[in-house]
Amino acid sequence: MPAVTAGAPLFQAENAVEEAGRAVDGLIGFYERLLDYVTGPDFVASLAATVLAILLGILFYRLAVRILPRLLYWRRPAEGRPDPQTRARIKRQDTAVTLIRNLLKYATFIVVALVAVSAFLREALPVVAGTSVLAALVIFGAQSFLRDIVAGFSILFEDQYSVGDFISVQPMGAFGVVEEFGLRTTKLRTVSGEVVYIPNGVITGVTNYVQGRQRFTVEVQLRNPEAAGRVVRALEEADELYVTPPRLVRREEFAGGGVRLTIEASALPSMDWLPREKLTQRIRAAAGEEDLAAEPLVYTADRRTVERLKELTPPEE
Repeated sequence: MPAVTAGAPLFQAENAVEEAGRAVDGLIGFYERLLDYVTGPDFVASLAATVLAILLGILFYRLAVRILPRLLYWRRPAEGRPDPQTRARIKRQDTAVTLIRNLLKYATFIVVALVAVSAFLREALPVVAGTSVLAALVIFGAQSFLRDIVAGFSILFEDQYSVGDFISVQPMGAFGVVEEFGLRTTKLRTVSGEVVYIPNGVITGVTNYVQGRQRFTVEVQLRNPEAAGRVVRALEEADELYVTPPRLVRREEFAGGGVRLTIEASALPSMDWLPREKLTQRIRAAAGEEDLAAEPLVYTADRRTVERLKELTPPEE
């Protein structure tokens, strides 16, 4: 019994040493095969083909983004003050250029990736299997990406906005000029200079300020002509932040010395506080509380839209 008890641990130790040796041999063999594969002609050829594909992809992308915009801008109208139709055509051209750049970036990446996969996986079955796995990952793991792409197509086909338009985007409430439009994101430049990237899939509503500005009308009721003169002189202190500085468009005088001034000004849609707050404060300070017959009335209305609504409104019976 004691001899058997003493031989059992020795037998287990020998087995452990043999298993460790086999594991080390297997690891050494794996590294040897890996080294042979890496230094073999097939791997070197596949690596060279991949590097060449990447370089050709970069060269193609840079040439394409230089040539295609020039073709689209070939019949671009001359500089100046274009009419509304020409301005809309220019915006569509800018939108097409940014969209083409975006599409070229994605297309070049996909083609180069497929070439690299096919270079290392020469058999058709692994390539098809890898493509199937990639498609599954895209479907189940990149749903937000696909949602952004679908929303981008909807915005493009419905012509909701173009490059150069001043828009407001909901639900984030961002205001700015559209600098770039892609199938996945929209790039805005705010009035204060920040750049905002908005995924198209999260946009729930868009307000497009087609003219790029809002026209404000301010009506001021005054008790005497002297106060009206002070208000008119105050308007001459134009603020650089206005698109169109405040100007007097109508003056009406009534019996008893009362005066009504109609003032117009234009500002960016995100800066409506200029006429609603700053301008009215300046008018109050110039007129004086005792000579101000009523609080300044500020309202916005597009004349062409009002005329169109009048045409659509049925006459009263």
